[in-house]
Amino acid sequence: MAAPEQRPPTAEELRLEIRDARDRLADAVVTLRDELGEAADIAGKLRAKLPLAVVGALGAGFFVAGGIGATVRLVFRRGREGDEMARLGRFSVVDRD
Repeated sequence: MAAPEQRPPTAEELRLEIRDARDRLADAVVTLRDELGEAADIAGKLRAKLPLAVVGALGAGFFVAGGIGATVRLVFRRGREGDEMARLGRFSVVDRD
């Protein structure tokens, strides 16, 4: 069975095909630009979850500043400083010799 011969496209058909491809490409660029704008809208996403972001930033700052270690040392203080001679509130007089 012989394949039917195809005729080459005319100049007008090529122009229409190019114009159609150009229009589809322009639509794709506009769609991509809109989607990229939505994905890169960090301020909008942050504004929607501001309380959670603030708590996270405070927690990260506390951790980076060594707050966990300082808090543990304060709460679980063991008398490594010497013999306590007197105490008034949180202050104490210590004999270091």
